Amino acid sequence: MSEIRVLFLCTGNSARSVIAEALLGSLGGAGFEAHSAGAHPKAINPYTTKVLQQAGLDTKPFHSKGLDEYVDQGFDYVITVCDNAAEECPVFPGGPARLHWSFSDPAAIEGDDAVKLAAFQATLRQMRQRLEVFIPVARRASARG
Repeated sequence: MSEIRVLFLCTGNSARSVIAEALLGSLGGAGFEAHSAGAHPKAINPYTTKVLQQAGLDTKPFHSKGLDEYVDQGFDYVITVCDNAAEECPVFPGGPARLHWSFSDPAAIEGDDAVKLAAFQATLRQMRQRLEVFIPVARRASARG
């Protein structure tokens, strides 16, 4: 069985899509190849780095990337994790399954450091829950070929 290629898309590729990429890389293991990109990429949010480190995930391989880096590549799944990205998502070759998981933007939360960190931690927990359902479903679909 070959790896299941997944691309997570968001507007800035600074928080939600990066968290999803990191989690799938960890939870999915060798059976998945996870990527993330943004319609309008900007630097990775420092709180993203902090929650990934708290979760024991390596943050070194992550940097913000634009859609153009992936538009000609084939994926099994293209998953938008914010409403804006769902509207701007291009068509990818090979007809990947397109899923939309609407997550609130933790970077939009206002407050002190504790409030902002809590928002990013909540996003990570919610993503983990979604991925724990997605991973076995994607594996079964891939095995059916």
